[in-house]
This record gives sequence, C-alpha cells and structure tokens, in this order.
Amino acid sequence: MKVPFMDLKRQYLSIKEEIDGAIQNTIDSCAFVSGSKVKKFEKDFAAYCGVEHAIGVSSGTSALYVALRALGIGQGDIMITVPYTFVATVEAITMTGARPIFIDVDEKSYNISITEVKNYIEKTCTWNVSDSTLTDKQTGFKVRGVVPVHLYGQMSDMDEIMEIAKAYNLLVLEDAAQAHGASYRDRKAGTIGHAGAFSFYPSKNLGAFGQGGAVITNDAHLAERARMFIDHGSGRRYYHTFEGWNFKMDGFQAAVLDVKLKHLDNWNSARQSHARTYNELLKDVADVIAPNKMVDREHIYHLYVIRVKDRDSLQNHLKNAGVGSLIHYPITVHKQEAYQYLGYKAGDFPNSEECANTVLSLPMFPELTTEEVEYVCKKIEEWTKQN
Repeated sequence: MKVPFMDLKRQYLSIKEEIDGAIQNTIDSCAFVSGSKVKKFEKDFAAYCGVEHAIGVSSGTSALYVALRALGIGQGDIMITVPYTFVATVEAITMTGARPIFIDVDEKSYNISITEVKNYIEKTCTWNVSDSTLTDKQTGFKVRGVVPVHLYGQMSDMDEIMEIAKAYNLLVLEDAAQAHGASYRDRKAGTIGHAGAFSFYPSKNLGAFGQGGAVITNDAHLAERARMFIDHGSGRRYYHTFEGWNFKMDGFQAAVLDVKLKHLDNWNSARQSHARTYNELLKDVADVIAPNKMVDREHIYHLYVIRVKDRDSLQNHLKNAGVGSLIHYPITVHKQEAYQYLGYKAGDFPNSEECANTVLSLPMFPELTTEEVEYVCKKIEEWTKQN
C-alpha cells in the first residue's frame, strides 16, 4: 500500500465543483486584489473565529510581521517566543528590528513553558513600577510581549500567558499558523491575545491554492493599522500616513478559502478521528511516544507527530513500505546558522532540542482512510519488533 504524507488532490476533488465555480466567479468579477472576494472572506473568517476584525494578507509570515508592526513592535524591543517552531515566527520578530528571547517548550504539549517564562522574567528582568516597563538586564532592551506558538494544532496555555501579560504590561500575538479551528477552554485560536496570525499555506487545515494569511483582532485601532500597513501605509489612495509595504491578499486565494472555510470543522473532525485511531493502535507500541492532548483544549491535529529515539531508521523503514513522513522540525531556531548572532548554544533548551532529535510526522489529512492509518501503524509496530 502507498500512503502519502498528504494528498491535496483528494480534497480538491471532494469540492471540485464549488472551487471551480468560485475561481470562475473571481475571473468574471475581475476582483483580483483586495476586492470583494477578500472582503467577503475576511468577514466570514472573523465570524468563524468570533472576532470583530480579520485582515487578509499575502502569507502567514507577513501576517506575523504585519501584526507585530501594528502592535508597535520595533527597534530595541524584545519579544519572548520559542526556539522550537518554523523559522517564520522568529523572522517576523527580527524583521521589525526587535530581538527574540527564546523560552524552552513544555515537554508534554510542545508549546511554550509557562514555568520557564516566569523564570526568565524573575531572574533576568527588572520591573519598573513607575512606567510599567519590563527590562531585560542583559541587553537593556524593553520586553514588549510574547509570541506563543500553537504548535501542531494544539493551543498554548493562554490563560497563564495572559495573566503574565497583564502583570507586566506585555502584548500577546498568537502564532496560530497551525491552529485553524483549535480552541482553548472554548475560545478559538487567535482570539485570546491582542492579535492572532494565521497561515493559509496549501498544507494547512485551511489552505489556499497558493500563499495567504490573516491577522485577526478585536482591537479596531490595531486592525486599522494593519490594513494601512499592508497597503503601503495608506488609508486613502495615494496618501501615505507611514511607511508600509505590499502584503495584500489576492482574490483567487480569498475565493478558495471562503469555500473551504465551510468545510473546516468537518475536516478537523476527520483529523481528530484519525488521531484517535493512531492513538489506539500505537498505545502499546514500545518506544513510541504519541501526542499529548491537553484536557482543556481542542486539538485539531494539523500534524500528527510521534517521538522515537531512532527516528531516521523508522522514517527509512516507512519510506520502504510506501509510507510518507516528514520531520517538523529537525533543528531548533537557536541552532540555525542564521541566528548564531543571538549567542545561544546547544543545550540551552533541552526539551526543544530533544523534540528536534526525535519527532516524526505521520500521514495526516482529512481524506486519509482508516485502512491507511492501520497500515501505517502496522509498519511502525513491525519496525519496533525488528529493533
């Protein structure tokens, strides 16, 4: 049996008529950039998330960057985040001129460790009561906020993060690039912090037919700043209040996303069903650590990620058996060549580094069949018996 890691064509064929009609309608209306199709999707996505404002942008990376700029993050600021994430999280911070401070992940959820955030603030920072600012003693920079990453489709502990943010006057930007429809205590991803940033890369739970992203918020001023920033700092044509850039979403992506949004909850339910099957079949397989679903949140399994010590051997075994798999992510950001200037070293974030050395993402997409999941698990069990 051949089991692909992902098969986007299966999804397209299941909604082909709707998608083809939406694309043709976009052509007929000539609403190619930031037009009626984008406005319609923004309205629908905001309603789905339960917020007042959604701003469609050109990619998930630009969503993070635009949100940070709209929040006023810039030179001399610090944003707290994790080293175990896709590099875009950190790129967006450094692109503003701010400096990332890394905090290790929790070993169960793979999201930012609340304990380590508190340790950093207590041991490395100074709180100035008179002007309500938190300063990193080593750099002298102001700590302005936190970027929690909702990794693999499960949200971070947002109540704890927001309590810390309130205590120290910090801004919170949720990196929800992998968390479309995920929730924490009945609140959807991106809605708890000051803003949320989403990616609509084709492989996401809600994926475009190319690049796309969105910023969501309940803050009208932040939303206005974001809308101006993606259009060259302009709120009125040819009048530019501040320097911005061109990060507008195109109409074709918005049209596709608006069709797919109607199916998102059903697709997420299918992912959760596959995850339950994986969990059941792998629970007694030696040396395989399945994902931990935290009790107070809805995991939407953008990725189904196991951990095994001899990860490369298992991946090769699965490949020979016709099973696709990927590694998310094989190297932490603090060990990337591009970020050596930050001064971190191997061993600084043991949980993150352990994950990078042991994680393996198994096939996970809504149209996956039970027979395919069973075959994958059979091949994993076969490998464990051989090793």
